Amino acid sequence: MHKTLVVLLFVLLVIVGVGAMLGITLRYVLATPSIATGIGSKILCSARYVSSFSAPLAFEDLAQYSPALQYLQVDYDDAAQTVTTSLFGLSTTKAQYLPGIGCANEFSEVHNRDGLVPSEPTRLASHWPHGNRVESTDAPMKALLEEILAEDNKLGLNTRALLLVHEGQIVAEAYGQGSGPNTPLLGWSMAKSLMSVMLGNLVLRDKLDPQQTPLFSEWAHDARRDIHLQDLLHMSDGLEFSEQYNPGDDATAMLFTESSASAYALDKPLLHPPGTHFNYSSGTANILSKLYFDHTGGTLQSAYDDYAENILTPMSFQDAVFETDASGIFVGSSYFYASARDWARLGQLMLNGGEINGRRIVSKDWVAHSTTPNDSENNQAYGYQWWLNDGGPTLRWPDLPTDSFAAQGNRQQTLMVLPSRDAVIVRLGWTSGNYPVNENFAKVLDAVTASEK
Repeated sequence: MHKTLVVLLFVLLVIVGVGAMLGITLRYVLATPSIATGIGSKILCSARYVSSFSAPLAFEDLAQYSPALQYLQVDYDDAAQTVTTSLFGLSTTKAQYLPGIGCANEFSEVHNRDGLVPSEPTRLASHWPHGNRVESTDAPMKALLEEILAEDNKLGLNTRALLLVHEGQIVAEAYGQGSGPNTPLLGWSMAKSLMSVMLGNLVLRDKLDPQQTPLFSEWAHDARRDIHLQDLLHMSDGLEFSEQYNPGDDATAMLFTESSASAYALDKPLLHPPGTHFNYSSGTANILSKLYFDHTGGTLQSAYDDYAENILTPMSFQDAVFETDASGIFVGSSYFYASARDWARLGQLMLNGGEINGRRIVSKDWVAHSTTPNDSENNQAYGYQWWLNDGGPTLRWPDLPTDSFAAQGNRQQTLMVLPSRDAVIVRLGWTSGNYPVNENFAKVLDAVTASEK
């Protein structure tokens, strides 16, 4: 061990020296061990106990993020449902799985997740989207999705679920790499789009005034008091937050080394006047999570119960887990796990103008605002936490209908809603690099068109 530490310290010193020339700071280097164990314990715990992936597959996914993660020492305790990771003894982090809210990294002084009584999952045998029965599979379309999935994985794109909804029914679906129709898969930033729906539901029920300012007492005595709900939803709140995903960067520190993601983001100062500048920010999404928490009772149990009664149950999520951080607040930027069928339900809700399973979740106006370009000076093709095809100088997905919009997440997760085609397409996987969303989804739509003739 002594020799290992000497070698490691030498490597760190070299990195510092080289980093000075490359613009890599000492802060970056010093943050690496805690970020490595933080992401390691969290991602491995959820992969193992939420998605039920094998330990080798979970570690293979994790290691895509950085070569340094190959050196993590990992300890699974299946009885306690914990994962502990260590990096040469420089940092150690433990994540704990709890029923209903999945995994979170533990902090010795914070125990806010303990004691939650989650809802028992209800398995429904009715037809999708109310239940999980799917009998409308189109054989040629299923063959096409399986062909695309197989080609993706031949190219190393790691597609695990591909699903098409057309005219309100699941027409075809394909699965791979240990995933199936009931596998909860990580959507990463697709959770932001769900959080938008959850805030819209509060507005619908008059539990949140969209014109309220200040939104938080912490902002009452400075320029942040002028930030509106719409500014947060548009990612034009003006707060100083860096989404670069380097060790020591805001996004990685918030997600992997802090007990409260929202508290970290709430503390950020104002950089631009609210409403003027688009800045994609997971911190902003977690501020929205805190807003939901505050307006649903201010405890984990009250927030969870509100979510279960007004989102989880009416939308008929069958295989979904919305994780919290150690403080007991949903991590609305990143940690919603759901099956492809559940993700498709979210898309169908938006396609239906805010209704699903006979229940209105958000107003038609909320859906309209969610899919309308913002007024920022630098990136208008973004609605209420949804990416828009139109609104910029060119279409984001040139071969898809202009009115298309999507929830998107790291590792190329995509939930595409295509109103003019009455369709929803879900793609889930673990792609390092780019995924041909435009080309593959256009191919699926071409097949839909051919089947309609």
